[in-house]
Amino acid sequence: MPPDVQHLREVVETLERLERPSASEGEREAAEWIRARFASFGLPARVEVEPAHGTYWWPLGLLSGAAGLAGLGRGHRAVAALTGALAAAGIADDVSGGPHLVRRLLPKRPTYNVVAEAGDPDADRTLVFISHHDAAHGGLIFTPELVTAVADRFPEWYESQNTSPPPMHLVTAGPALVALGAALGLRPLRLAGTTIALGSVIAFMDIAGRKVVPGANDNLSAVAVLLELGRLLAASPPEGLRVILLSTGSEESFMEGMRGWGRRHFPDLPPDRTRMVCVESVGSPHLIVIEGEGMIRMTDYPLESREFLAACGERAGFPLWRGLRLGLATDGLIPLKAGYPTATLASVTAYKFPANYHSHRDVSRNLHWRSVEGAVRVCEEAVRASAAA
Repeated sequence: MPPDVQHLREVVETLERLERPSASEGEREAAEWIRARFASFGLPARVEVEPAHGTYWWPLGLLSGAAGLAGLGRGHRAVAALTGALAAAGIADDVSGGPHLVRRLLPKRPTYNVVAEAGDPDADRTLVFISHHDAAHGGLIFTPELVTAVADRFPEWYESQNTSPPPMHLVTAGPALVALGAALGLRPLRLAGTTIALGSVIAFMDIAGRKVVPGANDNLSAVAVLLELGRLLAASPPEGLRVILLSTGSEESFMEGMRGWGRRHFPDLPPDRTRMVCVESVGSPHLIVIEGEGMIRMTDYPLESREFLAACGERAGFPLWRGLRLGLATDGLIPLKAGYPTATLASVTAYKFPANYHSHRDVSRNLHWRSVEGAVRVCEEAVRASAAA
């Protein structure tokens, strides 16, 4: 049975009308709609509630602000050095799927994960597909010209790059330079760090004040893929394979929904019998296998998992671009760090970046629907290959 493009469009066009910031009432409405759609196919589906803070601008803004204020202070070099070092460490922890030490101190509210199951519930092997249904705030920092202008001005250099810009390097660098400048007594270094840290605070304030984007590509395109995959699997369930279709909340607040799902379910999913496939922003023109990701430290996905997904693309008739790494982070980072065989299916434009990233132009009419259909076929092939293994 081929994917139904009309069904794919209906999912995105329906959900993009909901304002879905992380851990919000709109996110809950989206989760309930997705659960009901899975249930309409005859699949067992439920909404699981997890605690989440729901932003990233508060923890990162507070840490950057503390470092900036310490950098502005006269004297007190030891205090400035310690504050800057702790702030840099806190930022690195928050953006990299670490313990989230600072975030634990901030207020929490519910976030909503949708879990559906297909195939053989008693099978020894499990294949998990992951998407997310919350949407991001916009912001000046996400203006696409910051990437395209550089690429157009220096095309040969940009063509040689295989990693998308890692903006959190700069955010972390501010407090780190405050710490280094204060420790060494180098005022220009301390001033540079202070400027970057306070600039980061302004950027986070801008993001906090912006409206939530429609999020058609990021990541309703993947939600549509999982729902269509669920419809296909309900009609023709695989034998000897349990398939979990997971749409998380609060991915945009640094994977809080996925972290909650992992705390709840990882103990029951042995890594040697479980494979994870994250589906992320598949509405750009070129489908890709992400080779690795990380906002601070790049972590490559297991080679076997990348080759598996690429082979599925070849057999499905949708060859996947290779060689690109992501200077951001997806839900795939959480199972990857937990030791699961994980791969991420995504898409990019010719600029090697997701289309309309965190932009109000991220609407259904701007999606590359051939890529969304292709993502369904790649995931369907991953099910067949896993069931036949």
